[in-house]
Amino acid sequence: MCGIVGYIGHRNASPIILDGLKRLEYRGYDSSGMALYDGNQLKVTKTKGKVAALEAKLLAEGNNSGYIGMGHTRWATHGIPNDENSHPHISNSGDLVIIHNGIIENYDTLKTELIKRGYTFESDTDTEVLVNLIEEIQTKTGLKLGEAVQLALKEVVGAYAIVVFDIIKPDELVVAKMGSPLAIGIGDNEYFIGSDASPFLAFTNKAIYLEDGQVALVRTHKPLKIWEVEDNASTPLLVQELKMSLEATEKGGYEHFMLKEIYEQPNAIKDTYRGRLLANEGLIKMAGIEDHLTKFLNAERIIIVACGTSWHAGLVAEYILEDLVRVPVEVEYASEFRYRNPIITSKDVVIAISQSGETADTLAAIKLAKQKEAFVFGVCNVVGSTISRETHAGAYTHAGPEIGVASTKAFTTQITVLTLIALKLGRAKGTLDETTYKSLLNELEMIPKKVTQALESNETILEVAKVYKDAANCLFLGRGYNFPVALEGALKLKEISYIHAEGYPAAEMKHGPIALIDENMPIIVVAVNKGHYDKTVSNIQEIKARKGKVIAVVTKGDVTVKALADHVIEVPETLESLSPLLTTIPLQLFSYHTAVLLDKNVDQPRNLAKSVTVE
Repeated sequence: MCGIVGYIGHRNASPIILDGLKRLEYRGYDSSGMALYDGNQLKVTKTKGKVAALEAKLLAEGNNSGYIGMGHTRWATHGIPNDENSHPHISNSGDLVIIHNGIIENYDTLKTELIKRGYTFESDTDTEVLVNLIEEIQTKTGLKLGEAVQLALKEVVGAYAIVVFDIIKPDELVVAKMGSPLAIGIGDNEYFIGSDASPFLAFTNKAIYLEDGQVALVRTHKPLKIWEVEDNASTPLLVQELKMSLEATEKGGYEHFMLKEIYEQPNAIKDTYRGRLLANEGLIKMAGIEDHLTKFLNAERIIIVACGTSWHAGLVAEYILEDLVRVPVEVEYASEFRYRNPIITSKDVVIAISQSGETADTLAAIKLAKQKEAFVFGVCNVVGSTISRETHAGAYTHAGPEIGVASTKAFTTQITVLTLIALKLGRAKGTLDETTYKSLLNELEMIPKKVTQALESNETILEVAKVYKDAANCLFLGRGYNFPVALEGALKLKEISYIHAEGYPAAEMKHGPIALIDENMPIIVVAVNKGHYDKTVSNIQEIKARKGKVIAVVTKGDVTVKALADHVIEVPETLESLSPLLTTIPLQLFSYHTAVLLDKNVDQPRNLAKSVTVE
């Protein structure tokens, strides 16, 4: 969850770290802090609140120079958000400084033992325990910092990405990773450290992504050294050339990242199917599927594991895979999957979906599936992420950086990839006839243009949001392919506006939620003219009979629903199986405008973080 930044080199570290923290603030913004060493003095500044509060404090204190340093922006786990629990944390001697993303599960046991040995603690965090454990090992053994960190991590249970500095050895940083992402940027006699590459894109496009269970010694006077925690084995340096541009991580004139990312969806969808979808030739090219086609075609079952918005994309995939491929599909919350002793065999294919590729629960589900000898296929957005490395094969979405905490383009690009997979498998299996296949290919190719058209309803949606921004509750309804869209619409509204919202299958409304409906209850109904349209119309009539306010997302030119609904938002016509790519757009915009009108922090909603790397 947290964001970490480090620097060692010939530049002033302070502005680099500060800018890096701003770029990583989407990972957590309960508190922030920075440690700098100028060759003589170690200075640690930290505060409750966002990075802006840290920047103001640094400016007020002055003396913010140093060639080596680290910074942290926190999503609170152990200990409330306050100055004391903010990172960096210092050891009892004052010699060691640490920043940490993750959770040390056995911290309480370790803390009790350290207290017995005379250590005191100023915070409630698990991280302060870890830095003092490293110090205790150093004191007892006389080992160098890297070796002490390695031994300490052998006693630790949990997840971590850490950066450690020792004032006694002020020309190096020690970093390590287990379950939380960590990248090292390689410059000209300088190194950058980040939870992702965004903090150092302005300085270098070369990076190394640490694997789980690795420690790295970062120093300017000697080559970078990486080794394994468990067996001390040296690891070769695998340098990657980053393709991401710095501009892609900027707002680009939009008020919020979320709005920018909503409007990026036509291009993001096109980028996702570019090179894969060859409609004129009637082909879909996906190496990750083609290389393992037999596994997919012989699968007795497909299990999709994901969390949050990715889980909703998985639900859409359940409909289209079962429809086109005629294979049983189960969609599981990754956070629950491994806790119920699931039945998994070598005849199953598991598809794991994650925007970041670092979601801790999804990674745990992957590991369990692999233990059960299932074939695991990953769908994620971030190249080089842990999930991309842990799965047997996979496919990247090409959404580009998604900074807004509430996912938008991640959702539509995930659906795009999953649709391509369904089309590829359906055609290969013979369950999808050629006419339907070509129709779907041609229509999918048209989706980016139709998403652009759907975005033209923005002003209408803003006016609707103005009417209902003060609602205490909201109900989202959809049928078939658009039931997951209703769930996603409710999630978006909850995430960024803090309005209680529920998504429901439209037919289930009369089995409970109808009791809530009155003149104060807005109900957003996805009512496109496909599938069970007449049934949805009946549901709307039931709502109106109870004085509910209906906001309907309809196919352009709709007459029937328009005559019933209080507000109508039109989307272009498309095939039912592709309609979620269009119907989700108005719901994203409705949530966005509602949150802005309520003066909420759209990009950084309270209590949330972009990448959930803790369980």
